[in-house]
This record gives sequence, C-alpha cells and structure tokens, in this order.
Amino acid sequence: MHFLSDDLENYIAQHSQAEPELLAALNRETHLKIMQPRMLSGHFQGRVLSMLSKIIRPNQILEIGTYTGYAALCLAEGLTPNGQLHTIELNDELSIIQQKYFNLSPYKNQIKPYYGNAREIIPTLTETFDLVFIDADKESYTTYFDLILPKMNKGGIILSDNVLWSGKVVEPVKANDKSTQALLAYNQKINEDPRVETVLLPIRDGLTVTRVL
Repeated sequence: MHFLSDDLENYIAQHSQAEPELLAALNRETHLKIMQPRMLSGHFQGRVLSMLSKIIRPNQILEIGTYTGYAALCLAEGLTPNGQLHTIELNDELSIIQQKYFNLSPYKNQIKPYYGNAREIIPTLTETFDLVFIDADKESYTTYFDLILPKMNKGGIILSDNVLWSGKVVEPVKANDKSTQALLAYNQKINEDPRVETVLLPIRDGLTVTRVL
C-alpha cells in the first residue's frame, strides 16, 4: 500500500532538513550494492529519527537491526558528548559497509556494533537505555520489547519501525503470514500495556513512539 503520492512524498522531503552528505553517500551505496535496499530508513525517516534523538538527548541508545547503518548514524546525531549507541545486526556480512560509514562519521568512537542474535545479545547488556529503535525481524518484536523494557530508564522512548507493514495490518491476514500476525499482536500489546504510552505515526511504513512510564 502506497500511503502518499510521489508528489507529496517529494514535497515532504524537500521541506524537511536536507539529507547530510555522508548519509546520501551511504544511501546510494546501499542501493547499488546491497539486497533489499528498501529496508534503509532513507532521507525523510532518517531526519525524523535524528530530530527525535536530538529532542531526547540520549546517553545510551540501543538499535535492534543495523542493516547498513543509516538509522544508527541518524540516531547518533542526538547523543550526549559521552553517549553510546549499541547496535545489533544478525548479518555480519554487512559489517564492511557499516564500519566504512561509521568510521567516516563524527560518532565512530560512540557506536558499538554487535553481531548475532539480538534475543541472546540483549540480556548480556548491562546499560540502561534512554532510546531504543526496533527495526529487525517482525516476528520477534514482542520478544524484543519484553527484553528491553526492564533495561529502559523512566521516560525513555522505544521507537518501532514498519508497524503498518505496507497496509497489511488493515487487510485480511493470510494464515501463513506470520509477520503481519506478529505485528498486529505487537501493536495491540504496546498500546494496551499499562507500563507505557504509545502513539502510532503514519511515517513511511509506520513508526510507533512508546514512552516508558
């Protein structure tokens, strides 16, 4: 489902902060060299992530699902001077492009990558987080939420991507469509959980902002 016309999407991008040069280069290289470049956050959503991070001014960020590192670099823009961004990626073959752009950024010493299964890595983290971005396998969103909530600081923000899933959340769900089923359950869970408050934003493929009470 295409939520906005191309003309409107172009207008939105043109009237939002310009895409930084380094991120534009990463955007191009991802589309040229990496499979499924649609997974990249991209210009507009990247600027939304940057703005939210700058408003929050997090000391500790956790990202679940690094891909090529575009969103990580956007989120890092709001870090405090001594802050850290921890980012977990299952596919270690993406590490070359990630490290290339992390090292070219001002945040190269503040980004700590992990490679492996986030279900196993998250319990080993000793930090408490001000900002978390979930953008990995959809069937695990509820598990990730349950793992990270005890590690969140009061007032911390959890961002969840792709929660509209190309509009499939309002269409008849096929019996074998595990991702849509999982997202429907997740969206309901975070909206009803008394420990948090959530608003779902129709940004790109859906972005929820969940505040820990």
